[in-house]
Amino acid sequence: MKLIQSSFAGALRATAVTAAAAASMLAASASHAADPTYFKKYDGMRMSRDAAGVLLVEMNTKGGPIKFSAREHEQFVDAFYDIGRDRNNKIVVLTGTGGQWMGDIDFPSFGNVNDPDVWSKVHDEGTQIVENIANTRVPMICAVEGKAWVHTEYCLLANVIVAGSGATFHDAPHFAGGIVPGDGIFTAWSYRVGPTRAEAMLFDPKPISAATAKDWGAVTEVVPDGRAAARAFEIANAYLKKPEVTRRNTRIHFVQPLKLALIQQTGYGLSLEGASASALVKSFKPAK
Repeated sequence: MKLIQSSFAGALRATAVTAAAAASMLAASASHAADPTYFKKYDGMRMSRDAAGVLLVEMNTKGGPIKFSAREHEQFVDAFYDIGRDRNNKIVVLTGTGGQWMGDIDFPSFGNVNDPDVWSKVHDEGTQIVENIANTRVPMICAVEGKAWVHTEYCLLANVIVAGSGATFHDAPHFAGGIVPGDGIFTAWSYRVGPTRAEAMLFDPKPISAATAKDWGAVTEVVPDGRAAARAFEIANAYLKKPEVTRRNTRIHFVQPLKLALIQQTGYGLSLEGASASALVKSFKPAK
């Protein structure tokens, strides 16, 4: 009888140890899933994910407002691919750092854009970035503070845009700088506000307010400055109450028309932009 009791107790202890080990493994697995290696891979993006699966992506340069450069142009291709393929990301919030969304660009970092090899890389990366954002198959919310003056097409690929009242939207690099706005920005603005407004805005680029962007239909909500990300998380938590397949499939359905337009137009537009960049470089040379 004592032998039976001893064996039974040993079995219980073994079961308890096995259960504890399993729990530990599950906890470690959950911890790993919550903090995948790509979170630390791209220094132009600071990523964090809460327990509900809402991924916060903060674009930055050395922890401060991002100055977009060739480095980010290269990194963002893979960064958005990694974000889109990670099914532990239930909703994505895209924002900036230091009170700015993206207000500046480092043109010299791209090198000699008159060189076909250089522009081929810019062309391919530019096409892949917007396609990879469009391939993100969960709801996206863009939270804008301060200047959104560079690559606003990334933001316009979100399902919802929340902007601080002092935020401004602009296309600083393209026509104002002497090159074609061909990287998807015309396609995205046309889809959100209509081609007439998009053409006028991009031919005569100047900052527009968050209130104007809302009136045009690009911005969903305007909130007090400093509240855009917090409001984005409130919206995300409301979405999380719906089944995951419903959330994913709604995003897929809603982004499809814009995705198709980007596939058709971005590569072509970047080819035109490359030719204009070459012409711009040529214009800097003294006449013979």
